[in-house]
Amino acid sequence: MGELTTIMARDGHEFQAWLVAAPGRPRGALVVLQEIFGVNSHVRSVADGFAADGWLCIAPAMFDRVERNVELGYTPADIEEGRKIRGGVSNEHALLDIAAAFDAVKSAGKVGAIGYCWGGTLAWAAAGRQPGLAAAVSYYGGGVGDLLGLKPRCPVLAHFGDQDHSIPLSVAENLKKAHPDVEVHIYAAGHGFNCDQRGSFDPQAAALARERTVRFLKAHV
Repeated sequence: MGELTTIMARDGHEFQAWLVAAPGRPRGALVVLQEIFGVNSHVRSVADGFAADGWLCIAPAMFDRVERNVELGYTPADIEEGRKIRGGVSNEHALLDIAAAFDAVKSAGKVGAIGYCWGGTLAWAAAGRQPGLAAAVSYYGGGVGDLLGLKPRCPVLAHFGDQDHSIPLSVAENLKKAHPDVEVHIYAAGHGFNCDQRGSFDPQAAALARERTVRFLKAHV
């Protein structure tokens, strides 16, 4: 069972994070990075699931820099609100929060990052910017295409949907060309295919992506 904890970034910003212990001795730790909807029930369930698989998980509430206790759903109004809040949090500040979350769980051993949507972009950014990160997994990170000049310091796995109307398939293709060592998978699915609270949820794609993710994480974290 997870719980909220308070941690502090290097710039003195205090924020909350969802922390979930593994059932036994952890195999390592994961920083779970939110979509633009806050650390909502879906993000918490993702963290809970990976904790059940053996990792100590922490999901930092990066929206706390703008508004605390944000838990949005997936309606058009929620999407608009999430985009508005997201606009107030720079990737630089988000990386400070990721570093604080990393420090909070590094006692468990190797630490990986896994993110979805905005969090998928941040997972890619953390692969190049967070010292000591063991691995990163990016789900439909639309901003990855703007960060192809970044050189990852750790193994990276990336998932994209070929029916994603917000991320051109060229982002995945350009990622493969720029970084041949990155493991890229493309699914017959849309944006947010991993989230069972969205209309775009694709259970087959989600199951296959998770299977590949767990295998990847077990190899590196």
